[in-house]
Amino acid sequence: MSLHKVSIRRTALALATLGALHGGALFAATTDTSAPPAIAATTNATPDAGASNAKTMEAVSVVATGETRQIQKVTIEDIKALPPGSSPLKAIDKLPGVNFQAADPWGAYEWSTQITLHGFDQSRLGFTLDGIPLGNMSYGVTNGLQITRAITSDNISVVELAQGAGALGTASSTNLGGTIQFFSADPDNVAGARINQSIGSDGTHRTFVRADSGDYHGFSMYASYDHADTNKWKGYGDQKSDQINVKGVYQWGDGNRISLFVDSSRRKEYDYMDLSLVSQKALGWNWDYLQPNWAEAVQIANAYNGHGAYPAELSKLPAGYDLVDATYYAGGGIRRDNLTGLSGSFNLGGGATLNLGSYYHGDRGEGQWATPYVASSATVPIAMRTTDYGLDRTGVTGSLQFTLGSNEIELGAWGENANDNQERNYFKLSGQYNYLSNFYASEAPFLRGFFQNYDTRTRMAYAEDTIHLLDDRLTVNFGAKSLSTTTTAESLVPSALAAGRVKANEGFLPQAGVDYKLDSSQDIYASYSKNLAAYGILPFSQSQASFNASKSTLKPEESQTFELGYRVHGDTFEASADAYFTRFSNRLLSVSPCPAVVTCSAILNNVGSVKSTGLDLALIWKPIEHVRWLNSLSYANSKYQDDYLNNGVVATAGKYVVGIPTWMLTSDVSYTSGAWSANLDAKYTGRRYITYINDSAVASYWLLNAGVNYDLGAVSVLKDVSLGLNVTNLTNKHYFATTGTNGYVASDPTGQNQTLMAGAPRQWFFNINVKL
Repeated sequence: MSLHKVSIRRTALALATLGALHGGALFAATTDTSAPPAIAATTNATPDAGASNAKTMEAVSVVATGETRQIQKVTIEDIKALPPGSSPLKAIDKLPGVNFQAADPWGAYEWSTQITLHGFDQSRLGFTLDGIPLGNMSYGVTNGLQITRAITSDNISVVELAQGAGALGTASSTNLGGTIQFFSADPDNVAGARINQSIGSDGTHRTFVRADSGDYHGFSMYASYDHADTNKWKGYGDQKSDQINVKGVYQWGDGNRISLFVDSSRRKEYDYMDLSLVSQKALGWNWDYLQPNWAEAVQIANAYNGHGAYPAELSKLPAGYDLVDATYYAGGGIRRDNLTGLSGSFNLGGGATLNLGSYYHGDRGEGQWATPYVASSATVPIAMRTTDYGLDRTGVTGSLQFTLGSNEIELGAWGENANDNQERNYFKLSGQYNYLSNFYASEAPFLRGFFQNYDTRTRMAYAEDTIHLLDDRLTVNFGAKSLSTTTTAESLVPSALAAGRVKANEGFLPQAGVDYKLDSSQDIYASYSKNLAAYGILPFSQSQASFNASKSTLKPEESQTFELGYRVHGDTFEASADAYFTRFSNRLLSVSPCPAVVTCSAILNNVGSVKSTGLDLALIWKPIEHVRWLNSLSYANSKYQDDYLNNGVVATAGKYVVGIPTWMLTSDVSYTSGAWSANLDAKYTGRRYITYINDSAVASYWLLNAGVNYDLGAVSVLKDVSLGLNVTNLTNKHYFATTGTNGYVASDPTGQNQTLMAGAPRQWFFNINVKL
């Protein structure tokens, strides 16, 4: 039997497997949808043309020669320079235009994690792992999951950032401002095992173990386990996670492969207290939840109900401050996720490649708050309020890439069905508790605030053509996608939330770009993209009457982005400059659209547009042997263009967008020589406004981090042993990290809105890496 016939049979078997994984009905329903190629990155291969064309200086890259839009990336080497277990988002924080914030040193505490790009917050960005959509990675479980729950950072090979709307075929319905694509590493070709053990500040200990089978006639796999446990850096409680990853790859013939990835994650986190400008100044940076001080929590709840006085400590707050909200007894989050992705890439001959993928994601979670606003009994004035989540997503992706004359054509589709339950429940407390467990799994609530079911169906299709002209000096690509997302909400118990159906739909969302190589080391590029975002569950957060009144005039948010850039690289440097203009239209906000003297219900309303203009500069320079120096400068002028009504006129026209720094500067220097490597990075984050009319802001700050690693090489039966030390916030700077954790308000001149997170103080982490 010929090898060609064997290849055809194996391809047919793979196609049948992919089609059967989640049922043929869903696959059949996605013939009018879209998706990117489901090609996983490997440890020694790159995920796509953008990465393969990128000139890299050992790790981070700011030059992607030949690409018609701004693309940058970091690799596992950049992630390894961070404290073990850090979110890969911390690694891209050094790239121009990126602002990543978190209250912990790893960027893993989800209530506090926040990333912005070119004037867009996280809710308007797109994220994928090996082509699997991660939604907008929001804390409230709606359409995806955080990257730290999707894969252990040790198993990531490449993170690719595309500003603007990102790649045309990205499986996202929220990527107005850019996409971040994560790629898992392939199994090692040689059998072995690796262990990373970390200890550090606040009782931190983390263990990561991974075993690789090695290559066996084209098949290879690995299995890894990660356990992390740390006390909070202030207040009571700890943050724990357990995660298992399994990846198997089978490769045959000329470019054929099937890949299976499985992730199982369990996480429990005691929360940090949200601060305001006033509460931090009066009570200090270490102010937090009261747990285990039950007596003081009861005293505050009783005082709120008119029985007794507030604790003396709260007298430090100014008159008029809402003392019952200054702190609470406890808060926490619990998440359980299971993610499975099966993908394949098949060489059809004649330069044609078929990429197919399917995935399932299941999440169960609970957010907890010991609320003083609801009593458990006549003697216990505090109850446990939970927000309970249950999400199941199933989807497929597919693309066909082929050459027709001088045209490189790609056709693709993505389809996803998601079913999401969200509940607000109240459970009785009998007194003090010092644990974090799932109430909903073991008890029945005595009160239910809401119980909503959301069924969301997303369909996307796209087509793109790339042409290389003038002996490959000129690259032109153009294409368009069609996106449709329908969400149906049902109230399963009587509540104040709305039920009904909304649909975001656009049949023609174009993208176009051009790149011209000035010579072998320089190129210029320009691009245009238009994109649309699904509504999500936001329209149903209003009353039924308001939903009915706004539904007919509701328009989905959309963006149009123009980019113009220059790239250059040499033997010792690479640099890029990128200018952009973005118009963000139909910004949705819950408002009361009446004059102050008229009473009317809150409604989800279109409050106008945002214009962003900016410039990103980046330079990687190797001035001498063994030294790499990365510098980036970002300027973002993002302003609201319209006033709006919310019980009166809110004068936002010409005001800066909340949470977005105008200026950012990064400088990262690394040294590698022999067994030694070291890095020192510094980042300046400019002032960020925290009200829509810009009458309140958090100050700018510099943050420094450092790390050093020594590789001992082979030791006895061990193939390789290395030691690492990281110090975060080297100068022990006090600063506000995350803003908007409890949303933003129109005006807060006295700084009383508790929507800020303090950044972690100086901390150290030591780790030992062993390969067997």
